[in-house]
Amino acid sequence: MAPVLNRTLSPAPLLSIPSSTSISLNNPFNLRSSFLPRANGLRKGVSCSGLKWKLGNRSNRISVRCDAAVAEKDASEASGEKFEYQAEVSRLLDLIVHSLYSHKEVFLRELVSNASDALDKLRFLSVTDPSLLGDAGDLEIRIKSDADNGTITITDTGIGMTREELIDCLGTIAQSGTSKFLKALKLGADNALIGQFGVGFYSAFLVAQKVVVTTKSPKSDKQYVWEAEADTSSYMIKEETDPEKFLGRGTQITLYLKEDDKYEFSDPSRIQGLVKNYSQFVSFPIYTWQEKSRTIEVEEEEEPKEGEPEGEKKMKKTTKTEKYWDWELANETKPIWMRNAKEVEKEEYQEFYKKTFNEFLDPLAHTHFNTEGEVEFRSILYIPGMGPMNNEDVINPKTKNIRLFVKRVFISDDFDGELFPRYLSFVKGVVDSDDLPLNVSREILQESRIVRIMRKRLVRKTFDMIQELSESENKEDYKKFWENFGRFIKLGCIEDSGNHKRITPLLRFHTSKNEEELTSLDDYVENMGENQKAIYYLATDSLKSAKSAPFLEKLVQKDIEVLYLIEPIDEVAIQNLQTYKEKKFVDISKEDLELGDEDEVKEREAKQEYNALCDWIKQQLGDKVAKVQVSNRLSSSPCVLVSGKFGWSANMERLMKAQALGDTSSLEFMRGRRILEINPDHPIVKDLNAACRKAPDNNDAKRAVDLLYETALISSGFTPDSPADLGNKIYEMMAVALGGRWGRVEFEAETTGDGTEASTSEGSSEVVEPSEVRAETDPWQE
Repeated sequence: MAPVLNRTLSPAPLLSIPSSTSISLNNPFNLRSSFLPRANGLRKGVSCSGLKWKLGNRSNRISVRCDAAVAEKDASEASGEKFEYQAEVSRLLDLIVHSLYSHKEVFLRELVSNASDALDKLRFLSVTDPSLLGDAGDLEIRIKSDADNGTITITDTGIGMTREELIDCLGTIAQSGTSKFLKALKLGADNALIGQFGVGFYSAFLVAQKVVVTTKSPKSDKQYVWEAEADTSSYMIKEETDPEKFLGRGTQITLYLKEDDKYEFSDPSRIQGLVKNYSQFVSFPIYTWQEKSRTIEVEEEEEPKEGEPEGEKKMKKTTKTEKYWDWELANETKPIWMRNAKEVEKEEYQEFYKKTFNEFLDPLAHTHFNTEGEVEFRSILYIPGMGPMNNEDVINPKTKNIRLFVKRVFISDDFDGELFPRYLSFVKGVVDSDDLPLNVSREILQESRIVRIMRKRLVRKTFDMIQELSESENKEDYKKFWENFGRFIKLGCIEDSGNHKRITPLLRFHTSKNEEELTSLDDYVENMGENQKAIYYLATDSLKSAKSAPFLEKLVQKDIEVLYLIEPIDEVAIQNLQTYKEKKFVDISKEDLELGDEDEVKEREAKQEYNALCDWIKQQLGDKVAKVQVSNRLSSSPCVLVSGKFGWSANMERLMKAQALGDTSSLEFMRGRRILEINPDHPIVKDLNAACRKAPDNNDAKRAVDLLYETALISSGFTPDSPADLGNKIYEMMAVALGGRWGRVEFEAETTGDGTEASTSEGSSEVVEPSEVRAETDPWQE
């Protein structure tokens, strides 16, 4: 019988027994009270109106105890005893069935896990007591679905349960006999605690209207049946008397499916699929009842041919396909993570990877490890041979790449960054723990210290695997890895500052000295000159634009290597790193560039000479630039437009403008100031310097300054405010430069009035140099 609610009556007005009065047990007396019914003595207690009164002996005194009956009925009313669930169990059961589990299909995982627990326990106990095994057969689980009757039967040959254990384990929600058993083992206590069911058993009511549990324990000679229906607050236990239904040992659970679930879960192929998905690696064989086909040879009467007399019938042998039902092993694949890594061949790892994750390419790398100590688990991690096809997969932390197991039972592959950070979501693998803290549904990881430690160790092992791949002799493997997953690693620079030391050596970039092959930061630092104090980089939209950028001119002359950041994420990733091996990352497209070997005297003289020109150009451009100054980074270009030290670069400004939900107000604020740097050695700048001194108000000179600025915008990677205006200015300058260059005026004069051309002698057109097409009052002329 299930535990009952005990109450000891203390002295009260209804029944008062003086504390000084001693009542001899050998001389019983009748308690006269309207509250306590009369009886022939109180030795055995009395029952009235559903209440049962009992006496207790405490140091030669009597205590009166009222036990609230558990709605016990006479055996004559039913074939078995009927019990009420414990207090508020019906409400808790409703919560479990309708709120705890997110998918109905997990009921089979829970019941198979319980059966596996029962088999595990029997195997453990049989070591010290072999008689428990008896002759009831091998340790196994069998699942049979019946579509006609809408039932599923799950049978195991495990430890089974006695009548008392049925009440204790199935009548008490959230009480797991397995957890008691394991706790007792840790404490070194007697391992007589029984129980294979906890909350997971009640997931059966997700799909079942009625559940019948038949169980036979090797410790008992009797077999009992537990029966309950959904949406009720009671269950029934009776003794099995039908010899045809006797079990040798173990437990058989029969689910009578609801009408809505009969079609799906009574399908044998559906049951087999669930077993393969959730219980593929259970250490005991799981058999499912499946329809099969075979080819048999039969004899048939041969039809006579035309013209042959009807006589003796001829028989011929033929083959036909026959369908039949039989048991089929559903968990053929063995968990290779349980084996020693030294005993597993590379081909076995590849085969397991392809079969588990439905892949057709071999993985680039794998790692197989066990962790011990505070947190113990086993894992195999893989780097896929191909990256995700959809860019959304790069930023989506919810993937199906990590399959979590607890005691070889599949729990979930739907995580939101609990086990792996988002930037490592491309890693595939299995994680198996015996003591991972899960909630009662075994589906949702709890935010706990153990989970954080697991995550830390998994990330560290992943980095070790990638680092080993980068250092391998086969450079093509890491090149393929970087092509597929380089974006993920760069994302780690932004999201995981704690692992910068592990991430940075894995980065690869094109450089000004090695445009074809990728270069690591370690190689860059190793090839740096003695006077170089920083790691220089340039962020652009393509490798071609990077190679032709004006910012590079002086650095290339001085043999200084520059990193090309050509992917949208590169610049943000580098800015989050800030330094590597005590070398700062410096953007060569921003102001105050220091190359380490500047000639201060020459720079000072150039600034003095062109100080007036800088002020004049600044006056013409107004607020378009913050200032104009002499450049130390140009050699062949007349000017360049650089960004302020704390503002966006041209590349970042371009990316932010391309955002679909970009904020124009923040764009204007973060754009920062722009600085025009001029090359004092360029002829255009020298001509403008002459115009500044001799004709500062000349309109052509002012138009030249505007065109110079607009051109610098484009060459420096910025976008002009009005491309059409820029185009018109270029057309006007082209007209001036090309006017009369190939003798257009003379050509038109020689053309006849009716449109026919007059013959001209070869070479009669005079080529006019642009410098000769000048007005007599040209203000730019020296």
